[in-house]
Amino acid sequence: MAQHGKRYIELAKLVDPEKAYTPQEAVVLVRKTSNTKFDASVEIHLRTGANPKHADQQVRGVALLPHGLGKTVRVLVFAQGDAARRATEADADFVADDDMIKKIEEGWTEFDVAIATPDVMAKVGRLGRVLGRKGLMPNPRSGTVVRPEDIAKAVGDARKGRVEFRLDRTGVLHGLVGKISFDEDKLVDNLATFVDAVNQAKPTGVKGSYLRSASMASAMGPGIKLDMPSTASLRPR
Repeated sequence: MAQHGKRYIELAKLVDPEKAYTPQEAVVLVRKTSNTKFDASVEIHLRTGANPKHADQQVRGVALLPHGLGKTVRVLVFAQGDAARRATEADADFVADDDMIKKIEEGWTEFDVAIATPDVMAKVGRLGRVLGRKGLMPNPRSGTVVRPEDIAKAVGDARKGRVEFRLDRTGVLHGLVGKISFDEDKLVDNLATFVDAVNQAKPTGVKGSYLRSASMASAMGPGIKLDMPSTASLRPR
């Protein structure tokens, strides 16, 4: 069992373990209970009624947070020809040529999002050992394999605060909705966008209750139980 320090224990006393907090109450409390000296991330965890063992109940998607994630996102684009030019004009941090692909094969992954056009996926495919392990492999389902004419939009979306979510083996979705330094309204807005994206990604195979429970926490902070009716009904403003 994890051992918590005195500061964590004191902060945890601010949270009533028997109470389910509204999103507005939770974001106020999550800022009060931050247990780090750095600007910690704010996490959201949603337990679903989906069974990850069934192909028709997989949950996967992307949320574009309106207030970002509070960090600089480094974008790499795999493209060639006119698409590479578009990526450069869109201020992508890296446009991968053959030399950079070789560098990635050797283990370099100093970027946060990788985008590719379909015509270069044959080259990108051999990087699966490196990119897959880091969760950086471009994938059409996550919106990171795009047509050349959509490169600029994809780069812009990545910089806004792009959060991918995917069902884990226990049926839970995990995501980030900002930083402790964000004010409460921004955290609620980001949370609403994340929950709305999860609702839109509901698989047809899920019967009965879809979103069953949820909690928020700052990195290394105590968990805060969320009221499900008010959380599940969140919609972006």
